[in-house]
Amino acid sequence: MPVRKASAVWNGTLKDGNGTMKMQSGAYEGKYSFGSRFEEDPGTNPEELIAAAHAGCFSMALSGGLTRAGFTPEKVETSAKAHLEKVGEGFEITRIQLVCQATIPGIEDAAFQEIAAGAKAGCPVSKALAGVDISLDATLVS
Repeated sequence: MPVRKASAVWNGTLKDGNGTMKMQSGAYEGKYSFGSRFEEDPGTNPEELIAAAHAGCFSMALSGGLTRAGFTPEKVETSAKAHLEKVGEGFEITRIQLVCQATIPGIEDAAFQEIAAGAKAGCPVSKALAGVDISLDATLVS
């Protein structure tokens, strides 16, 4: 199996510095700063990238679970919110909210919910984030 790689460079102090994060594939390179992480300044942050990874992983896991169950998904669209909060003297990602809307012909909602719950539990990013409260709101779109 492939090993994925990303890198980050930080220049300067925590509050006044800045940096860049980039993916080995070249698909993404972005600037980040104290302001883009803890305030609303332009740029990205580690939590946003974790949310993107989780949304992508869950969507693929759900599509795989549906296919294995005999359904043909037309569309699985997932957003993720990673909540960074002050806990004690530091910061933690305290929870991640997954919100999914999926178009799958011929499936009943109960079966969809069961497969979605399995995808949430089984996707590799969910497993990597097992110490974080992960919620799922999955909606079947007709």
